[in-house]
Amino acid sequence: MRNKQFLIVQIAFVYVGTVVGAGFATGKEIVEFFSRFGAAGTLGILLAGGLFVHLGTKLMIIAARVRAPSFKEMNEYLMGKKAGKAVNSMMMLLLFGVTSVMVSGAGAIFEERFGLSSSAGVLASILITLLVMSRGLHGVVGVNMLVVPMLILLSAAIMGSSIKDGGLPVLYSAVNWHDFSWILSAVCYAAYNLALAQAVLVPLAYEVKDEDVLKHGGMLGGMILMFIMLGSHLALIHIPGAIKFEIPMAEVMNSVFSAAYHLYVLVIFGEVLTSIIGNLYGMERRLSKLIRLPRMSVIAIILGLCFFLSFIGYGKLISSIYPVLGYISLLFLAALLFKKKPIK
Repeated sequence: MRNKQFLIVQIAFVYVGTVVGAGFATGKEIVEFFSRFGAAGTLGILLAGGLFVHLGTKLMIIAARVRAPSFKEMNEYLMGKKAGKAVNSMMMLLLFGVTSVMVSGAGAIFEERFGLSSSAGVLASILITLLVMSRGLHGVVGVNMLVVPMLILLSAAIMGSSIKDGGLPVLYSAVNWHDFSWILSAVCYAAYNLALAQAVLVPLAYEVKDEDVLKHGGMLGGMILMFIMLGSHLALIHIPGAIKFEIPMAEVMNSVFSAAYHLYVLVIFGEVLTSIIGNLYGMERRLSKLIRLPRMSVIAIILGLCFFLSFIGYGKLISSIYPVLGYISLLFLAALLFKKKPIK
């Protein structure tokens, strides 16, 4: 029983670590998708969190039942062979692009927060990723077990400080009931994160198989994501002009817990790494069936391509890749929402 509970926590942390990437951990995505709507952003977080809990769990259970070793088989099951093949081709390109965004984000953290060159951050992220990926699934799980608890603790500290300063009422006060754009924003946010998360959640479910573990791991992971989003939102809604900062959560930490500022920046860097590693794991599982090379050679080739793409720049990559990702993600979300689970 103890081993089962530990496996549930591992799955939850991998789920959180896969979703929490450069934009989430830095607070940039929370500002863009939720905090800019003020108190209505709170409702958006509850909606997105509910989708993470329900659909993240459903995704893994379906993957386990259809025995899908990668997102290729999952998308073909959800959308049919023809549409699935088209979506899979786009997903591979988008995973390359998003991983490049994460690598570029690692460079931005080193340059903006440590005063080092962005190249140092890019190279550090690639070297650490190669080291972790050499251990396979154990490496993917291990790095999340290290980084995610630290993020949860720091998020709890930030939330506690904001509540202590009397910030709780802002989460539910003065909602504009005539503006429903926060709903679309929340759905889009959950959609694109779930579409990318399938790259690691599907093969993880394939390996674990135990539906009870997958169900509770998915629910716990979704609830942790909701908690972290609420904590970040509560803190960011008090920061004037938060949208101007590349790493708004670092500004929050610097003003609330300046002693833990550099620790938080390291945690952000760690979460960027967990997303890079999760995406790479999913891509490697897919490409290993197409390219007859050792798995570490495939990973090195992917990272090499991401390295060159990362020099396009963090902002330019996001503006060019994320709109396309949005359309694909909404299609995936609709398919996942309405597709019935196969019978055991």
